[in-house]
Amino acid sequence: MAASAKTLSLEKPNPPAEDWKIVLPRRGKQKGQFRKTIESELQKPGQSWSPIDDQSDPESESKLMQKMLSYVQKLESSQFYQAFIDQIQSHEMSDHLHRVSGSEEKLQMVIYGIGSIESYEPPRLQLSLAILMKRKFTWIGEVQVFDPVLSLTESKVLSALGCSVLSFNEQGQRQALKPTLFFMPHCEAGLFDNLLQANWEVNMLNQIVLFGNSFEAYEQFLSVCKDPIREERQRHIMAIRSFTKEFAINATSDDYFRAFHSSSWHFFSHQSR
Repeated sequence: MAASAKTLSLEKPNPPAEDWKIVLPRRGKQKGQFRKTIESELQKPGQSWSPIDDQSDPESESKLMQKMLSYVQKLESSQFYQAFIDQIQSHEMSDHLHRVSGSEEKLQMVIYGIGSIESYEPPRLQLSLAILMKRKFTWIGEVQVFDPVLSLTESKVLSALGCSVLSFNEQGQRQALKPTLFFMPHCEAGLFDNLLQANWEVNMLNQIVLFGNSFEAYEQFLSVCKDPIREERQRHIMAIRSFTKEFAINATSDDYFRAFHSSSWHFFSHQSR
């Protein structure tokens, strides 16, 4: 099938059927102030990273740890969390998880853009959800975390909670060379697009489970608010939509709406839609 300006083409050569090819939409000409070319090549990931502050004290670490444990406990006893777990264990979603994991026993979890767990409630709830998933499911392996805003105190608490804090800013460009769960609630669209672009091959897309902002919501927004620059920056998100199976989560509870609204699970496959 030929690519158009708005659709993703999927070419299926001779068997095996899994050997599908993704073709990006062609860039259209833009008028006026939008006649700019945005480089399609990935920017090189940043340099090695360490917290800006180089001091932490046991009292601050203890207070933050107690706060995090309190949030984990609160979330675990909530109806929101039970519904979240029930969705993961549903027959349809379990099938998608098994397809991604293949013969691997575990999926590594990579958490991008968690924000400051010391300063804000939504990041604390989001991290609590990731921690509870790790405790609940034996198929979740190592948990790695990165956000450039993390303080030294936050980094130490994350380590104490069983997470590895990355020392390099990947800018969302981790390649899924093995089955990987990317946990990215409320990250910027550009980070999702970076992730897709870095994995723009079928064998890698097939190994991704993505929890983050709803791609369907991005598509709906762009269909109403035409913005050529925004469309260009989200073109991988738009191009993959036809091959995305999305499971929206229910985040209507007042306690958890800010942390999880418009969040979905995403799986990528030529059989998705």
